[in-house]
Amino acid sequence: MKILVQSAPFDVGDETNAFTNTHSNVGAVVTFTGIVRDDDCGSLDAMEIEHYPAMTQKAIMQHAQSAQNRWNLADVLVIHRYGKLVPGDVIMMVATAARHRADAFQAAEFLMDYLKSRAPFWKKEWVKGSPRWVEAKQLDEDALARWE
Repeated sequence: MKILVQSAPFDVGDETNAFTNTHSNVGAVVTFTGIVRDDDCGSLDAMEIEHYPAMTQKAIMQHAQSAQNRWNLADVLVIHRYGKLVPGDVIMMVATAARHRADAFQAAEFLMDYLKSRAPFWKKEWVKGSPRWVEAKQLDEDALARWE
């Protein structure tokens, strides 16, 4: 299991290939890549992501361990960026490896729903030069609730 919280950009293709190439005994690798999107039709200047390093790394690791306990996973990779990002930047990725695709898909969704709703990141959007904190969305809360 590898959990990285970093400010530096990363190459999704390289990370996916490295993750996949270390697992010859699995039948499925599922990846998800999150990208900063502009929901304001060209108004988003940037998104700033803040976190408390000691808490964030530990919380994501615990949740990834929960995924491994819940599904038959060979491995998990989570990379999440922080700092100032602009529309189109890769913000994060999740990769899961399992003998069977259902485990890999479900675990990846479980991890994504957690990262979107509960991971200890604080997001501020800069829209036309003005900051606003990103609030939780009911759709994301509903997605997370299905795992309870």
